[in-house]
Amino acid sequence: MSSNKHFLSIAFLAGSMSLWTACGPKEQEQVIDETFATQTEKLLIKVDTLHTELENPWGMTWLGDGRMLVTERKGEILIFKDDKFTGEKIQGLPPVHNVNQAGLLDIAVHPKYAENGWIYIAYAKHFEDSTAATTIIRFKLEGNNAVNQEELITAGPSWKGGRHFGSRIVFDNDGFLYFSNGDKGNIPMNAQNLNNAHGKIHRVKDDGTIPADNPFTDSLGNISSIWTYGNRNPQGLIYDKVNNRLWEVEHGPMGGDELNLIEKGKNYGWPVITYGQNYDGTPITDITEKEGMEQPVHYWVPSIATCGMTLVTSDKYPAWKGNILVAALAKQHIARVEMNGTQYVAEEKLLQDIGRVRQVSESPDGYIYAITEATGLLVKLLPIR
Repeated sequence: MSSNKHFLSIAFLAGSMSLWTACGPKEQEQVIDETFATQTEKLLIKVDTLHTELENPWGMTWLGDGRMLVTERKGEILIFKDDKFTGEKIQGLPPVHNVNQAGLLDIAVHPKYAENGWIYIAYAKHFEDSTAATTIIRFKLEGNNAVNQEELITAGPSWKGGRHFGSRIVFDNDGFLYFSNGDKGNIPMNAQNLNNAHGKIHRVKDDGTIPADNPFTDSLGNISSIWTYGNRNPQGLIYDKVNNRLWEVEHGPMGGDELNLIEKGKNYGWPVITYGQNYDGTPITDITEKEGMEQPVHYWVPSIATCGMTLVTSDKYPAWKGNILVAALAKQHIARVEMNGTQYVAEEKLLQDIGRVRQVSESPDGYIYAITEATGLLVKLLPIR
């Protein structure tokens, strides 16, 4: 084991249950114990381990009262308060198709949650023939019970197996909901076919109905919720509220993970163009560019296995502000991607060997959190200087 890995494992698992707390007006007076602090290229941080018993976490969001919800792929939503697991879970959720990558996936609250109380989840809905489809529902909370459940949209057709279900949920400044859906794996050309919902980014209203200005109408059999297509398996999606930009990361095959700026009606190329190859080393295609198909803003060869992502907007991390943080599953780190507008500048690997990072998110009060598989961690990154 390298000295760096040893250092990180101690920091994450031994000494990181911090005595520091964020408590409003006195926050600037708090002193963070710098023992086991981690020096990154531009910032000294402390990794505060909040929980160590996650199994296959997928998404996280925050309620107006400060509670945090974390989804587990097997079909649970865990409730945290004051950065501690309460031992409570949301009850009454629909059954999920818990196979391989499928299950209970992302979670998000409505931008006007304080007014309407809507919580949204993306999950693999199970059908009687053992197929499943990425589905978006919304519900409200009555105590810890999921009530007033409404199924908004199912991204069909339903599919056997558990590969490439996506799926993330984000809202834009106008309240439209975007969600991602993978190509389901065994028929990559699904992503180029506008007659199915696979391998696409979708846009709907907050009640699941289709906006009139979506780019593809259903007059030719097209799926009218489609916003973009040619997206292999997008497991990361973020919306930049200041610049009105939608960003996505998607898994390539062996190589060719992509960071894309998502724009209305565009074709992102999979599987016609790609920087990856088949898992047996044979080529998928002999071209990486084609007219009418978008190039990624950045791509990874070899794959890091991109997953969740967040945009750093918080003043708590001034040296990272405007950067995109990307969760890496296979390479077990967080990629800090520096941007100049929509142009890639540079990249740093943060927290190498922390585990399979499934999601990284910025909380409403401006702190960065991450969840991991295998190591089962929920961590909070505390900026020092």
